[in-house]
Amino acid sequence: MPELPEVETVRRGLQRAFVGQVIRRMDVRRPDLRFPFPERFAERLTGARVLSLDRRAKYLVARLSTGEALLMHLGMTGRFHVKNADETDARLMGDYAYGTAAEERHLHALFALADGAEVAYFDPRRFGYMLLIPDAEFDAHPMMRGLGVEPLTAGLDAHYLAARAHGARRDLKAFLLDQRIIAGLGNIYVAEALFRAGLKPSRPASVLATPGGKPTRYAERLTGTIKAVLEDAIAAGGSTLRDYRHADGQSGSFQATFEVYGREGEPCVRPGCRGIVQRSIQGGRSSFHCPVCQR
Repeated sequence: MPELPEVETVRRGLQRAFVGQVIRRMDVRRPDLRFPFPERFAERLTGARVLSLDRRAKYLVARLSTGEALLMHLGMTGRFHVKNADETDARLMGDYAYGTAAEERHLHALFALADGAEVAYFDPRRFGYMLLIPDAEFDAHPMMRGLGVEPLTAGLDAHYLAARAHGARRDLKAFLLDQRIIAGLGNIYVAEALFRAGLKPSRPASVLATPGGKPTRYAERLTGTIKAVLEDAIAAGGSTLRDYRHADGQSGSFQATFEVYGREGEPCVRPGCRGIVQRSIQGGRSSFHCPVCQR
């Protein structure tokens, strides 16, 4: 499943093709993906101008001139292909899953834009989805209303973490993966942020707050490492595990600099540490940490 940096990389690539353009024609080639396409989906999109393309958590959000927002989720295998009118600049975005090709049989939705460009959505496993939501109802929509703070905004700070962790009984990993607390943070980047902060994933989340609910030094440290890891990953174009692509077709490269994720049995990379990275299972998912410098 793509995480925040991968979705942000796709957003930045799509933005150049989509924003300011009118959808001249919408071609929907099947009735559903993970969920059915919205009623009269092609009709409601045809003639709409894309005013902006944003990201909320792991969702892409296209704001339309019709007063609706197009919500898009890539699922496990969703990717977009942008082809300019003169076909000189074709770009595949989101080719991260299992190395599968963008085959015609997996093309499920095609946006034909007024300038002659085309944006095609491919999804071999069809776990992605697209929804149309009226702007006035967007924040209250079931997909949106429970989401927590965006991690790269000023809203995520030590005081916020402490307030949410005060009295928490869960471990740090479960706490950080809770989308109601931090939106868009996933397994890979939780592992990397906790390593940089020197905190063990199984440690109680309550270490982020004092008995009075004030932030501890751990909250200060973790806030910084979450932001730094995500920013580093976005700069590298993402890191989802197989063949993730930038907007220009180059592979994302953050996985080449993983400090702990996927490195079971390897020496810790922290200078002076003699620990060996361990793998454990928490909440049904793999966790990686150094037992010496993460406490």
